Amino acid sequence: MNYRRFGRTNWQVSDIGYGMWGMGGWTGSDDEESLQSLQLSVDLGCNFFDTAYVYGNGHSENLLGQLIRANPDKKLYTATKIPPRNMAYPTLPEFTLDECYPADHIEAFLHKSLENSGLDRFDLLQIHTWNDDWTADDSWSNMLDSLKRQGLIDAFGISINRWEPWNGVKAVRSGRIDSVQVVYNIFDQNPEDELFPACEEMDVAIIARVPFDEGSLTGTMTIDTTFPEGDFRNVYFSSDKLGAIIEHVEELRPLVTNDSSMPEVALRFILSHPAVSTIIPGMRKAAHVRSNLAASDKGGLSADMIQKLRGHRWVRKSRT
Repeated sequence: MNYRRFGRTNWQVSDIGYGMWGMGGWTGSDDEESLQSLQLSVDLGCNFFDTAYVYGNGHSENLLGQLIRANPDKKLYTATKIPPRNMAYPTLPEFTLDECYPADHIEAFLHKSLENSGLDRFDLLQIHTWNDDWTADDSWSNMLDSLKRQGLIDAFGISINRWEPWNGVKAVRSGRIDSVQVVYNIFDQNPEDELFPACEEMDVAIIARVPFDEGSLTGTMTIDTTFPEGDFRNVYFSSDKLGAIIEHVEELRPLVTNDSSMPEVALRFILSHPAVSTIIPGMRKAAHVRSNLAASDKGGLSADMIQKLRGHRWVRKSRT
C-alpha cells in the first residue's frame, strides 16, 4: 500500500481508501461479510474510511465504529457526511443554505453520527451536498470551526454534486475547507479542468469517489443487468441510460490487456493524477478488497495509456 499527503492536514492516508455506501444500504449487503472485508482492508494497509449518515441512516457509521474499536492500536482515519436538512439529493440551484445546512442542523447531525458510530470524534466531517453560492455565507464554516475547537472533528470538507466539479471551486478558493470529494473516473475527467488546479493551489485534499462509475467500469455489466427496486443502481442504470453506458464501456474494453482488468485500469487511471489524495471504491467482499488495494502497489499508468484514456472522457449533465 502506498500513502499520500491529505492536503494541508498533513495526514498520510492510503491512496486506496474505503467507500462504505454499499454496505449501509445497497441490496445484497451482509454485516458479517462487510466487517470481515473492512478488517481485511486494515490488515492490508488501508487507513481511510468514508461513510455518511444516509448510508442506511447511520448503519454504515455503526460498522465503522465497530472497525475502529477492533483496531485500537492503529490510526484509521474516519470520515462521515452531514445530510441536507431537506434530505434532497442532489442540491438544486434554488435550494438555500438554510434549507440544507443551517448551523444548528450541522451540529445536531454530527452528534447523531457520533452516537451511531459510538465514537467521540471524526477525523473529517463533510457537507454531503454543495452549492458554491453558499460560500459567501460564513454560518456553515463558523459552525464547523466551532466543532473543530470542541475536538469533535479535526478537519472538514464538502462533497460535490455528481458531474458538477466546477460547483465547488469557490469553496476551495475561499480557504475555508480542508477537502473536496468529487466523482472522478475514466469517463468523468472534468475535475481536472478547474477543480484540481484550485485544490493544488490551496492545498486542499481530493477524495475521488465513484471510480467504477457505480459499477459500469468493472466491465461486468451487460445490457440485461438489472437491480432490485429501491437500489440506487436501479435508477442510475435505468433502461433509458444503460445502453449508452454499456456502449462506452465496450469502446474502452480493447485497452484492457490480458494481464490486467478493467477495475485495475480504472483505479490506476485515478492514481496517475498527483492531486488525488485517496480513492474510495465501494467494497463489500474480500475478493474486491484484495484486487482493489493491489492497484496501489502498481501505481499510475504509462503516459501513453493515459493519453489513450483521454479519448474516453464523457461529459454528462444529468442530475441523477
